[in-house]
Amino acid sequence: MVVMKTTTLNETGIVPESFMERFGTDVTGILSGFDRLRLRGTLRLLYMTNGMAAFLGSAGIRLKDFAAYAEGWTQRVRCEAMERYKRRRLPAIYLPRVNTSKEATVAEIARAHPRRMGPLALLACVEPCLSFAIRGNRETGLLEPVLTERRCTHLYHYWRHEQLGLMHVRLQTWFPFAVDVCVNGREWLGRQLDRLRLGYVKQDNCFTWLKDPAKAQALLDAQATTAWGTLLDELLQEAHPLHRELTAPLPQTYYWTASQSEYATDLMFRDAAALARHYSAWTRHAISAFGSPDVLRFLGERVQPRGTRLPARFKAEVCSSCRERPEGVRIKHSVAGNSIKMYDKQGSVLRVETTINQPGRFQVYRRRERDPEQRMAWQPLRKAVADLHRRSEVSRAANRRYLQGLLSACSDQTAQAATKGLVEPIVREGRRHRALNPWSVGDHALLQWISRGEYALAGVRNRDLRQGLCSRAANPRERRRQAAAMTRKLALLKAHGVIRRLPGTHRYVMTEKGRAAVTAVLAAHQASVCQLTKMAA
Repeated sequence: MVVMKTTTLNETGIVPESFMERFGTDVTGILSGFDRLRLRGTLRLLYMTNGMAAFLGSAGIRLKDFAAYAEGWTQRVRCEAMERYKRRRLPAIYLPRVNTSKEATVAEIARAHPRRMGPLALLACVEPCLSFAIRGNRETGLLEPVLTERRCTHLYHYWRHEQLGLMHVRLQTWFPFAVDVCVNGREWLGRQLDRLRLGYVKQDNCFTWLKDPAKAQALLDAQATTAWGTLLDELLQEAHPLHRELTAPLPQTYYWTASQSEYATDLMFRDAAALARHYSAWTRHAISAFGSPDVLRFLGERVQPRGTRLPARFKAEVCSSCRERPEGVRIKHSVAGNSIKMYDKQGSVLRVETTINQPGRFQVYRRRERDPEQRMAWQPLRKAVADLHRRSEVSRAANRRYLQGLLSACSDQTAQAATKGLVEPIVREGRRHRALNPWSVGDHALLQWISRGEYALAGVRNRDLRQGLCSRAANPRERRRQAAAMTRKLALLKAHGVIRRLPGTHRYVMTEKGRAAVTAVLAAHQASVCQLTKMAA
């Protein structure tokens, strides 16, 4: 039995206090925990060439007979699953096309049987996998098992689990019989709230209202401390009951890892209008103002507090994108296989979500595995389910840092203060530069173009300005004239401190001063006369 300590709204500091001080009156609930988890079980010995050879030797199988041996096990696994669902009079469906939505297929079955617990359906389809084939070695002239990409049938066991809610187990039906368990943390929470008879409103994969947000958060926190090994072994026995017989020649157990985790922090606003008042400013700020160092900071990389350059040791690409999806406008920043996203889900929920595919970029304080004295030290975070609790901690911290970063989009600084210095002539290195006029057509278009999201990270070039601000010129002389004009504009922006040049390149990125000024200018341009009058009153 899990003993939970209930807390008041944001008592545990899930959201920065400064954020709550500014927007807390519009927020009715906070929920932070795992959204989706993809857990993978593998027979690790069978993923090594020597291990596979040893296994076949223990089973008394010659390499030339491997194909027939593997096919025999594949047929047994498939037939056992089909017969089991047939006996229970549950649907077993083969999907001839990989892109057929399995979730939609199962959703129809689940709606037809809203009270059925346990297995719901078995779906089968042919998908790519990592498996073994027997090939000849030209150097030795001998056969050997080779791990390679191929295709085989995968079985999707869909259940409405008593504890986890709607979930599925995916079983590869060819050696080495990998298993994927997909769990939805919000679905799991819904089952827990139902048992405690706590009211809630849930739309799709998102809670829009909770009767007791503090108790719901305590339940989500308890998920991270689940005895994952025991739970996953039980699911394995249900989906793959032949695994013990299969591994009998060389006994081994499945090793469980988290191949992907999505950790979401949801802020439930009173209504869609309350969130909409701020969300457009947040999205504009996130895509135009958050630079590469900011994204690295959000995801736990070591960057100087006011650093504007990437660490010299850092080699991965940092990408940001903005897309309008059915569930809302999504901002996504990704780096080295991990990402952090922001949504306006169901109109009234602000979701910040950290996805971790490469946990090794984070650290966990644990005992050294190869140290005889088992001393504690900071080490790379493992994929093993034993580190899931730490994974939840670093994900929550990343979401918190992102929310803190959004506050700068809501500065109390006036547009006049933000643009001070831009609207006056300036002398730099003995050369006079004219004032910028953010309200003129030419200068406003220039500021708007350099603030585009695709230039926030990689920087803007002379060529980019010509494409956006000049008409297409066929005459080489005219193209040179346009290039010279854009060079002068870049020099003007640099002199006023709006942009800076990336060392060793011909690209320019906006400075903090430039971001503040452009954000103020664009916000003022989009405001109506009524809005400006109210603010001035």
